[in-house]
Amino acid sequence: MTERARILLVDDREQNLLALEAVLNSLDQVLVKASSGEEALRALLKDDFALILLDAQMPGMDGFETASRIKARTRTRDVPIIFLTAVDTDQQHAYRGYAAGGADYISKPFDPWVLRAKVQVFVDLWLAGRRLATQTEFLRRQVEGEVDVIGELEDRLSLVEESVASLLEDADGHGQPTLDLLAARVQAMRQALDVLDKTMPASGATRREFG
Repeated sequence: MTERARILLVDDREQNLLALEAVLNSLDQVLVKASSGEEALRALLKDDFALILLDAQMPGMDGFETASRIKARTRTRDVPIIFLTAVDTDQQHAYRGYAAGGADYISKPFDPWVLRAKVQVFVDLWLAGRRLATQTEFLRRQVEGEVDVIGELEDRLSLVEESVASLLEDADGHGQPTLDLLAARVQAMRQALDVLDKTMPASGATRREFG
């Protein structure tokens, strides 16, 4: 199952938050709403987020100050921020947004397709980063001898062999050529794994499942 990203939506107007939800619901990610900068900072203390959509113009702590505080925290400084603001003649808002650490800037009223596409890009980058982190951790454990890779492969291949044997018993002549080919390929994998096992130096590590 693909991991879902948490996206923080920050706007002082409830109707704007509802509009953002309506646009982004189809992405099937976890949407969290905050109606102020203070509420957004509290949410960031509790959970990790892949992206923040932040209204620039809010009463009290505005979006620029909120972004500055987010970027000042070690835990949240790498979370990308997309600023949202009403269309006006003040071009300084865009510059202030980028200066505060914003990754992008969209004017309201926004094009739903454009917003959804931009958010999808950041979600994809977050998911790719998570996969890379998982692979890096697995490789680290392997190098440090915490993971017996050959043992894990043998365990999983044994499960495949059991499944193929069960299918062959229940086949009753249906799909026999396909099953025979599958069985031959599984046998070839077993032979290749046996050769690999003999050539790999013993690490002395115990087997551990890595899910």
